[in-house]
Amino acid sequence: MNEDEILARIRDIFQDNFGIEPSKVTPEAHLYEDLDLDSIDAVDLAIKLQEMTGRRIKPEEFKTVRTVGDVIGAVESLLAA
Repeated sequence: MNEDEILARIRDIFQDNFGIEPSKVTPEAHLYEDLDLDSIDAVDLAIKLQEMTGRRIKPEEFKTVRTVGDVIGAVESLLAA
């Protein structure tokens, strides 16, 4: 799965679970400031990414995620593991 495919899947997750327009979900978008996610949403997002990749996300790794680009990087590292 390449970066564009990951971004497309992430956009689907944001639209389906958080009601966020896919056009707002860009690599530069900040999860909390731009997309109005809260800590509960972040947990839900981590669960959806685990389902998407079939791999467990370590909480300490996900704490550093701040932007959609960070989410893409986290998914890439999970898929590479």
